[in-house]
Amino acid sequence: MTIEMKTQLGAVDVSQDVVAIIAGGAAIDCYGIVGMASQKQLKDGLSELLGRDNFQRGVITREEGEDLHIDMYIIVSYGTKISEVAHNVQTKVKYSLEQMLGLDVDSVNIFVQGVRVANP
Repeated sequence: MTIEMKTQLGAVDVSQDVVAIIAGGAAIDCYGIVGMASQKQLKDGLSELLGRDNFQRGVITREEGEDLHIDMYIIVSYGTKISEVAHNVQTKVKYSLEQMLGLDVDSVNIFVQGVRVANP
C-alpha cells in the first residue's frame, strides 16, 4: 500500500514502510526514548526492543480517506516524564514527515510499551 502525493510535475507514490522508517528514526532521536517496541507485545507480554533496521514493526501508518494517522509503540527511559517524551516524539515525527515528504499528518498516537533503564 502506498501514499500518493500529487505535485505540479506529476504523482509520487511513497511506500508506507518509508513513512514508518522516517517516523521511527525521528522518534529514536528524541531524548528519553530507549527504543521502539513491537506492537505484538500486547499478546506476548514481553517488551522487545527493535533494532534500527526494524522501525516499521514499531510504527503503524493508517490512511482514513485523506487523513494520515501514525501509531508508534515506544519504550521510554526510566526517570523521564512520559508525557513530555510522548509530546516531543509527536512533534518531531510530525515535523520530520512534513519536511522530508511534505505529508500532512493528522495524528501521531503514542503507545508506551515499557520503561527501561537506559544504558549510560
